[in-house]
Amino acid sequence: MTLLDRAIVKLLPAVPRPVVQRLSSRYIAGPSLDDAVRVVRRLNAKGKLATVDVLGEEVTSADEARAIAGQYHDVLARLDEEELDATISVKLTALGLELDLDLCREHLEAVVVAAASRGRFVRVDMEDSATTSRTLALHRELRDSGHENVGVVLQAYLRRSLADVEGLENVRLCKGIYVEPAEVAFHEADAVRESYVQCLEALVAQGAYVGIATHDEYLIGEALRVVREAALAPDRYEFQMLLGVRPDRADDLVAGGHPLRVYVPYGTHWYEYSVRRLQENPKIAGYVAGDVVGRAFGR
Repeated sequence: MTLLDRAIVKLLPAVPRPVVQRLSSRYIAGPSLDDAVRVVRRLNAKGKLATVDVLGEEVTSADEARAIAGQYHDVLARLDEEELDATISVKLTALGLELDLDLCREHLEAVVVAAASRGRFVRVDMEDSATTSRTLALHRELRDSGHENVGVVLQAYLRRSLADVEGLENVRLCKGIYVEPAEVAFHEADAVRESYVQCLEALVAQGAYVGIATHDEYLIGEALRVVREAALAPDRYEFQMLLGVRPDRADDLVAGGHPLRVYVPYGTHWYEYSVRRLQENPKIAGYVAGDVVGRAFGR
């Protein structure tokens, strides 16, 4: 990332929302469940799996958290109705984690139970480091209570993640994108990559199912090595990518016989997610700058 790109990324919160929405549209199915269904159907037709996420990170009340939970029940029903090959992914802040732990637990368990009744899996997503311990604790509570259709996410850039691997049975492993202090997270690209490979090898060694979530070509290569050396069957791992990111590489992995799942977010709470996606992809920063300058000059 150049100095100019870094400066632009820091200024993203000041960029007009319509500009952010237009630039991030490739990463989001749309505002409605119909949009998500359309995208999942298209992915399934190309031999790709999906996981649907209802965006809701700006939840500020119990009523909003309840509404997001209700949308997940709608998603589960619609996936069955359309006979789509997809799971769901939930962020605990959207279910009320920052409002009331018991409220969040109630919503999460209800969603997990509803998903189990339909033979669907629930991925508990990971957010900033302030939520990591609570997220892992709620996930372990559900697993210990006999809910086998639930897994969690680890972020390789967090210094704690290798220790968190122990005992986990179904994990999506990603690099991580939230801005964290150096004492909490690795900042150097090589250190993050090294941590990712270490976590992946540890998960595979203990027999966990792993969702290998990365667009980094080096890590894809390392993951293919780990899969090959461990002789993992296709039902013990999958690659995962974000909607709109490296779809051609995803096609290559599918053609090579590897299971691949695409993360499909939708909803009206799109802004925070969009800013993170733009921060993660500095090349787009130039487009943001060009658009803003063009608007300033009336183009």
